[in-house]
Amino acid sequence: MSPRSLFRSVAVAEAITWALLLAGMFLKYVSETTDVLVSIGGALHGFVFLAYLVSTAFVWVNQRWSAGTGILGLVAGVVPFATVLFDWQLERRGKLDGGWRLAAGKEQPTGPVENVQAWVLRNPLAAVLVAVVGVSVVFTALLIVGPPVQVG
Repeated sequence: MSPRSLFRSVAVAEAITWALLLAGMFLKYVSETTDVLVSIGGALHGFVFLAYLVSTAFVWVNQRWSAGTGILGLVAGVVPFATVLFDWQLERRGKLDGGWRLAAGKEQPTGPVENVQAWVLRNPLAAVLVAVVGVSVVFTALLIVGPPVQVG
């Protein structure tokens, strides 16, 4: 998977989950019919939003985007459907061209962030295992804490 295909797939998924969440909010708050889609859409959107932030940071490092471009990419995840618009702009400006520059046999990393990225690219199975354990720990902690409490 190239930086372009990773970024694009997660950016589109983030926009789709925004649509699910907004549809659920419409059904719950405007038509007052059901809140099931808010629960489903909210959980999916939360997960994909976090995946979008991580993949954006990962591609940012690889593509050597400026700080402004990287931050704009992260902020795009907060605005409904902006991830797709951001992707189009990146594509138009050639900011998603090329492969993984820190993959095995390519450039050597310089600095701690690039070292992490190089390790992930060179050890994908171990990286997936670390990610699954990390997500499991976070989800377990969130389950222990429980859902947010409504005030008022």
